[in-house]
Amino acid sequence: MASGFFALLDDIAVIMDDVAVTAKVATQKASGILGDDLAVTAEKASGFQSSREIPVLWAICKGSFINKLIILPMAFLLSAFLPWSITPILLFGGVYLAFEGVEKVYHYAFAGGHTKTAEAKISMTEEEALANEKKKVKSAIVVDFILSIEIVIVALSSVMEEDLTVQILSVSLAAIIATIGVYGLVALIVRMDDFGLKLIQSTNGKKGIVQKIGLLLVNALPWVIKSLTVIGTVAMLLVAGGIFVHNVPAIHTLLHAIPTILSELLTGTVVGTVALLCVTLFSSLFKKK
Repeated sequence: MASGFFALLDDIAVIMDDVAVTAKVATQKASGILGDDLAVTAEKASGFQSSREIPVLWAICKGSFINKLIILPMAFLLSAFLPWSITPILLFGGVYLAFEGVEKVYHYAFAGGHTKTAEAKISMTEEEALANEKKKVKSAIVVDFILSIEIVIVALSSVMEEDLTVQILSVSLAAIIATIGVYGLVALIVRMDDFGLKLIQSTNGKKGIVQKIGLLLVNALPWVIKSLTVIGTVAMLLVAGGIFVHNVPAIHTLLHAIPTILSELLTGTVVGTVALLCVTLFSSLFKKK
């Protein structure tokens, strides 16, 4: 009895050791998408009042965990029984991400996005501000869902040779690590000005390195947020373009001579532009009817 129990513990230890190794590989495989996820999430979680930043980020984080609870079982089932369906799902998600990215560029470049957004924020009532907040949170969770699909599929593809138990545990662990890491870093970014202010206050007006660091953090935040807005938009186009370049052989063959990052950006922009034109056309027809 005792020997059987210890043998079971040895088996569990071996499995967990395999899971630790494969989870590390899966996380490294998806690291490129995690960088894009960080930029997109930080851009989506910014632009709120200081008192609302953490509640908004927590709402998006909870949505991200729910997304992964939905995606992980579906990914394992589809991989086992309908492997051909993975690519169409990824392509559909790529169209959505490309549309989001191009729409954002169009909004700010041609529709006076910055000015209108600033004016709207000034004229918003408290109820309108909460409604706008819910809308942004919902949009962020939808984008996270698409990015989470890509992260899970890429992580799963790196451990396909392992046993099913190891696949499930390692990919699930990689997904949890990714979520905690991304949203932890975003929380640090959006609260860096508060940390800087506390550093300044702790010096009691005395000049020194601590005060300089505090001032740097406070002054840098607006530039960081503006940079993340641009980076997040470009990241969505790159992820979308990458999905098409790596899953549609014709596109890969056509653009193989172009550097990867340029081919992905070009593909994402073209797909997003076509999607935006289609949505605009259908919206116009629907309004006329």
